[in-house]
Amino acid sequence: MMQKHREDMADTSSVLKPKLNTFDTSMIVVSLVIGIGIFRTPALVATHAGTVVLFFAAWVMGGIISLMGALTFAEIGSRYPQPGAFYGVVAEHYHPSVAFMLNYTNVTLVNGVGGAAVAMIGAEYLVSVLLPPEIRTAHATRFAAAYLTLFLLGINYLGIKTGAWAQNILTVVKIIMVVLLIGAALVKGSAGASPAPAVSPDASFLLALGIALISVFYTYGGYQQTINFGADVQSPSRNMPRAIFIGIAIIVALYLLINGSYVYVLGIHGVAVSDLVAGELARRSLGNAGQTLISIAIFLSAMGFLNVTLMQIPRAYYAMAADGTIPRRFMKVNPKTQSQEFTLLFFGGIILLSIFLLGTFERLMNYVMLFDSINIAVVASTVFVLRTRRIGETAHIYKAPLYPVLPAVFILMLLAVTVNVIISQPGSAWVGLLFLAGGYPLFWILRRFNAPAGV
Repeated sequence: MMQKHREDMADTSSVLKPKLNTFDTSMIVVSLVIGIGIFRTPALVATHAGTVVLFFAAWVMGGIISLMGALTFAEIGSRYPQPGAFYGVVAEHYHPSVAFMLNYTNVTLVNGVGGAAVAMIGAEYLVSVLLPPEIRTAHATRFAAAYLTLFLLGINYLGIKTGAWAQNILTVVKIIMVVLLIGAALVKGSAGASPAPAVSPDASFLLALGIALISVFYTYGGYQQTINFGADVQSPSRNMPRAIFIGIAIIVALYLLINGSYVYVLGIHGVAVSDLVAGELARRSLGNAGQTLISIAIFLSAMGFLNVTLMQIPRAYYAMAADGTIPRRFMKVNPKTQSQEFTLLFFGGIILLSIFLLGTFERLMNYVMLFDSINIAVVASTVFVLRTRRIGETAHIYKAPLYPVLPAVFILMLLAVTVNVIISQPGSAWVGLLFLAGGYPLFWILRRFNAPAGV
């Protein structure tokens, strides 16, 4: 079974041709992380932190741990440059059933429904700018989200490089708009610190920090999926580590700066009580023009995240098909455009369907996302196997510094976040655990029907 998987993944060299350079991949990293979370989750972090010191301690700690994760995944991506590596590295070096259990909800439910949710949010902000108030209905938002999804599907159908060009434009413009918002806040904003605490004073420091870190880690998350582009990146052993490090460095800098702007203008209590903290910051700093600016910024962030999801999830389907858990048709690649046309349309169909059935799936999506930290921790742990077995050992291989301490600390922090989720949301955790366990029998059912001959 393992031998067949290695042969199928090795065959990708004759099918998938690398077209992404370091800049393309760095912009992918940024958009995988900076979606809409940074415009909303600081309110949750402030609510649990309660003080300025604890608020920034959570964001700084999250940034440090994310840098550790970036260095860990840079080595994994350098040693294992395969399509859908987030799935494949676990399937090959642990067991396909483990990889499937951790990923089967991600490639359909989480990313499909998650993509629909992000498309809806982006459409909502676009509609608020373009349409008069009397026709800003739920139906208008749904159809706008569907049209935007179809537009991005068309771009990615044209090829991986076309999708990357769109991604570069969306990401660069998004970064510029965030920097403009930060600049306006620092120039025109005024300190609005409030003595009112955001949480009860008897909450312990460690408990408050641990719960605040849940939202912080989810806001920093996503860069790990960059390794799904292993077969698409030029000179991956060299360029993948560079792109992950450059991307996460940009993200940490932007996050610390924009959170500093939130606190400077609104105060810690003002951040905690703002449903859309970025919108309130823009209104205070730029007035009505600020509302338009933040609406466009959130729209671009949503579209950038949706576009990069359409780019990377088909590669995860590729790895699962090569492993015999889904039909091999999901491996079919257009040799000219490098687009997985059938897979892209299939995944796009899930997003479009979810746009009109979103209310049914939102709670389910929240449950399964609780195990994202477990998934990341398991994939990160493969660095020990890759290093021990000297997988991909070449002159240009990237090695994470301070090994094995650095990846070990990163994994322990992820598991600590998982424990905090279980403690703070035990009901949702048990539901998520049932989904995780359900992947095991489903794996063997699908393997029985889809495994190629000889497996």
